[in-house]
Amino acid sequence: MIRFARNIRLGIKNLLLHKLRSALTMLGVVFGVGSVVAMLSVGEGAREQALAEIDKLGLRNILVVSQEPVEEGGGDGQRRRLTSYGITYDDAARARQTLPLVARVVPAKAVMKQGRLGDVAVDLRLVGTTPDWSDLVNRELLAGRHLVQADQLNNNDVVVLTEQGARKLLAGEGTIGKEVVIGGGAYEVIGIVQSAATRGSDTTGDSGGVPTPDENVDAYVPLQILRERLGDIVVETTGAGRERTDIELHQLIVEVESKEDVAGVANALNRMFETFHDKRDWRMTVPLELLRQAEQTARTFNIVLGSIAGISLLVGGIGIMNIMLASVTERTREIGIRRAIGARRGQIIQQFLIETVVLSTAGGVIGVALGVLIPEIIERYAEMPTIVRWWMVILSVCISVGTGVVFGLYPAVRAARLDPIKALRHE
Repeated sequence: MIRFARNIRLGIKNLLLHKLRSALTMLGVVFGVGSVVAMLSVGEGAREQALAEIDKLGLRNILVVSQEPVEEGGGDGQRRRLTSYGITYDDAARARQTLPLVARVVPAKAVMKQGRLGDVAVDLRLVGTTPDWSDLVNRELLAGRHLVQADQLNNNDVVVLTEQGARKLLAGEGTIGKEVVIGGGAYEVIGIVQSAATRGSDTTGDSGGVPTPDENVDAYVPLQILRERLGDIVVETTGAGRERTDIELHQLIVEVESKEDVAGVANALNRMFETFHDKRDWRMTVPLELLRQAEQTARTFNIVLGSIAGISLLVGGIGIMNIMLASVTERTREIGIRRAIGARRGQIIQQFLIETVVLSTAGGVIGVALGVLIPEIIERYAEMPTIVRWWMVILSVCISVGTGVVFGLYPAVRAARLDPIKALRHE
């Protein structure tokens, strides 16, 4: 142990004799290790963000959304739109009654209406649903309460606003209990829930490519109230030159009793819709399948990023080998003297390996510090989520040490094989 420590001190001393050369040699390892940590942290951040969005959907849930089918019409190849499509109340009843592994079925119908609170008016998506909605769509309650069974049974004229919708109406906690007019109907505000993440224009929303069952400006009312005021069919005008469309329900959330049964229920639900719908006027999303796909994609992404970063380490390792080969040439006479006074080949190999490992390890430690700093900069200025795991640091340091061993072995063996007599004669 004492001899090994002395060899380490000697190796460090030899490296410090050529400070600039040693520093430049380390740069390849520094940037290689830094890029490994940075790229893996970016990939891990993207993975965690996607998994978090999927988890919000509920891994035991299946989302079925109405979508407008498109048919080829006429001999001129013009496309025409069907005027009646989507999920029906009968679909909800069949899913509830015929699929034994289903725990709950939550229907929702939605229509864009103007909401007015005092003198402020904004466009809201009025959503009629059941009290189970708040259980399956996990949104934090900021004020008041959610819809309850009593609201559904007693046909209470009540509404729960999203945070963003409430802010547009200049509403806050003090608005609980006040009356808001939506689409000509008056509702008592009983609660405010947290808005979902920023999403696209899809009816069900979209966050980072993950479909979600709600939007930022939703207003939730009991389904029965919406049916009484708008009827069983919501009629929407689809735009200039387009026909009117009739939709009973925009969405079903089907909760399965256990995650193990999700795939089977999804297949059964898909067959049920295919049986009772002539056209493909629905879209099904299974969060559990999305989770598995996201995990597989994340693994592939990390492998690709790690491989790209590994190229930098390869370049750094070649630089180390080159410098150590030059060092062998410079120290040929020293090697001959050590062999002449009794040093064994193994000791020569050990000495040169210690120098390369010290060089690569020092570069690895600096690279880890750089790799931890880069994600912080990315997260602050690019607003991308990044996560540095402990295993990334350990992996990077181990790779840097391994780089020193692999690329330092050949120069060390070459030094040990020098003929002592010829080495002593070397000028």
